[in-house]
Parts: sequence; structure tokens; C-alpha cells
Amino acid sequence: MTHVFLIGIGAGAAAALLFASVASGSPLSVLLFYLAPLPILIAAMGWSHWAALIAAVVAAAGLAALFSPFFFIAFLIGIGLPAWWLGYLALLARPAGVPTADGLEWYPIGHLVFWAALISAAVVIVGMLNLGTDEAAFRAALHQSIERVVRIQIGPQGGAPGQSGAPALSERVLDIMVAILPVAAAVLTTITGIVNLGLAGRIVKISGRLPRPWPDISAMRFPSYAPLVAGAAVLASFLPGLVGIMANALMASVLMAYAVLGFAVLHAITRGTGSRPFVLGGVYAAVIVFFWPALILSLLGLADTMFDFRGRAAQKRGPPPPGI
Repeated sequence: MTHVFLIGIGAGAAAALLFASVASGSPLSVLLFYLAPLPILIAAMGWSHWAALIAAVVAAAGLAALFSPFFFIAFLIGIGLPAWWLGYLALLARPAGVPTADGLEWYPIGHLVFWAALISAAVVIVGMLNLGTDEAAFRAALHQSIERVVRIQIGPQGGAPGQSGAPALSERVLDIMVAILPVAAAVLTTITGIVNLGLAGRIVKISGRLPRPWPDISAMRFPSYAPLVAGAAVLASFLPGLVGIMANALMASVLMAYAVLGFAVLHAITRGTGSRPFVLGGVYAAVIVFFWPALILSLLGLADTMFDFRGRAAQKRGPPPPGI
């Protein structure tokens, strides 16, 4: 138990340093900030979820001592507890109903990805409620926050929106940013959550401490309730007020999860084809450069849920080789 406690303290210190690095204002610090959950996830997957829980509390306490007590709750809700929970789920296992190499059935990777999306949406929604509990208060608080950031970035010589010397479209641009920021935050939080989960798994696997076998990512499936959550989020996004805005954030997170599923479908159905490297390379490049093709991948993931493209492709070519 002592080594678990020490690992938790070390991981917590690393997570706190990564989180606090954003205060430097350098571009690299932004990347380090988004990697703050990584030490907690590594502690969970390599040692135990108790080490991850200790790491989350230690990091939150350290940030509260350095900056403000507000950071204790903010870190726990936004980073610490979500990373701990994902790490806990990643190591869940039960006796397998069919013969396996270790006799265990591990928590499905698709369920983990969908959990990451739901947690990301919840974190964004909690942040929204912290700004205001109704649409008017939320938009006003977010507008002021963005305006303060813009003033810091452009300096006093740029003027303030609405004042002489400020760009004519500043207010309009700020209004657009207020409208799209919740969705953008949900998308970014979901991406970083899934990426950190994958990175932690790879790092722990390389170290030889990962107890579960590496999953076949191209074969992952989402839980049966996933389409219901996606449909409910889409319908709720048409509601007025803050509820509609929160539903937009949930919809964005779920669609990003389905984009990951779309990549898995693409990997599976192109397996064994000569054009596979060009297709996969082109799709990855298009998503990185333009991003909007991710929506097409989301639709592919949703369609696979109904039509099972991977199952049909597997029947045509026979049993697939392991891997992605």
C-alpha cells in the first residue's frame, strides 16, 4: 500500500505541474495543460485506482495551496475525478463467458470511449452553470470573460470592443464566439480525454504494467444506450434557453465519440485492401486540416450501429488478423 501512496503523490505532483504550466502563457504550456489528466490515468492503469484517487486529491490540494481554494474543486471536477473514473473503468474485469487468454472479460473499449464523451460533456455543462443558471446570465458572463481575454491578448493599444479604435466587428465576433464556444469546448474536451486515455494505456503497456490485453480498437462497439443518448441530445438541442445550449455541448461530445467509432469502422472495412494506406492517410489528413470531415465519420459510426458494415465486411473476407 505504501508504494501506491507514493505513486499517487508523485502522479498528483506531476498533474498539478502540468495544470499550473498554463500560467506561463507560452504556447507549449497549453499542450501541457491538456495533458494534466495523463499522470492520474497512468497511476490508475499501472498501479490501482486508489493511486489515481490519491493523485487527484494531491494535485487539487497543491493547486489550492499555490493559487486559490477554488482550484481544489475545479481540478477535482474538471480533471482529477474524471481521470480517476476512466482509469477505474479501464481495469474492470469479470470472468469471461467464453474462453479467453486470461479467462477475464475486460471493460469494453467502446464503452470507455463513450464514457469519456459523457464525462467531457458533463464537465463543460458544470462550467457553463458556474457562469450562469439562465441563458442571459450565461451569455453575459461568457461575453465578459472572452472580452477580458481579448483585451489581455491585444493589449491596451487595441482598445475595447465598442470603443473608438476597436475593430468595427468586434462585438459581432464576440457574439459568434459566445455562441460557438460551448460546442468547441465540448469537442476539445472530448478529444483530449480520449487522447489522454489512449496515451496512458500505451505508456503503461510499454512499461509492462498494463494488466489487461490491448484491445482491438477497430472492433469496438458502443453501449446499446448510446444511440438513445445521441438522439435525445439532438432533440434537446432545439429547446430554447440554457437547456438547449447544454444539449448542444452534449451533442458535440457524443458526435466526437461517434467520429472515433467512424475511424474504427474505416480501419475495419479497409483491412486487407491495397488502397488502405491511401484511404486512411487521406481521411486522417482531411480531419486534421479541415476538421469538418469528422462529422462524416460520426455519421459513419452511427450508420454502422444500424447496418453493421464491419460485420458484413468481415463475412466477405473471412476472419481478420489482430490489431487495427
